[in-house]
Amino acid sequence: QVRLVESGGGLVQAGGSLRLSCAASKSIFSMNAMGWYRQAPGKQRELVSRISGGGTTNYADSVKGRFTISRDNAKNTVYLQMNSLKPEDTAVYYCNVVPFSVSSWGQGTQVTVSS
Repeated sequence: QVRLVESGGGLVQAGGSLRLSCAASKSIFSMNAMGWYRQAPGKQRELVSRISGGGTTNYADSVKGRFTISRDNAKNTVYLQMNSLKPEDTAVYYCNVVPFSVSSWGQGTQVTVSS
């Protein structure tokens, strides 16, 4: 089981940027992939971005070109740089392995984008 702690969320105006961080309790180097998920009010949790152990990245169409995922295995940390934020990006953001581990969900970090 990996414990994950997300941080970096906040309130930002549309068009602004935020950088989320996800600190893992143990080495994530050996994990196949890590991902950032989000859950908006009244909606299901969705995977918005993933990064493989080798650094290959994938993005949901809704965030492609605006979000960048990265990982620092020496620091056991995964990042999500979010630019050109839109009100529809408002959600609680979580990190987890891909596919997710039910027991590894953290508290998430709230991102609110005002119009």
